[in-house]
Amino acid sequence: MGNIRTSFVKRIAKELIETYEGKFTTDFDENKKLVEEYSTVSTKHLRNKIAGYVTRLVRQEAR
Repeated sequence: MGNIRTSFVKRIAKELIETYEGKFTTDFDENKKLVEEYSTVSTKHLRNKIAGYVTRLVRQEAR
């Protein structure tokens, strides 16, 4: 079974992808740095959740 993400994580990830189109890649570590730079996420755990979802969305768009 997969992970269940909150609507907050999904909303922030989609907003970041729309705002900074073309910046995010399929590399999780690179996306982590970009999420930290472009958003005001308070915790490392939340940053990683958002970066993981961004990576997943970018991979889905590539298909």
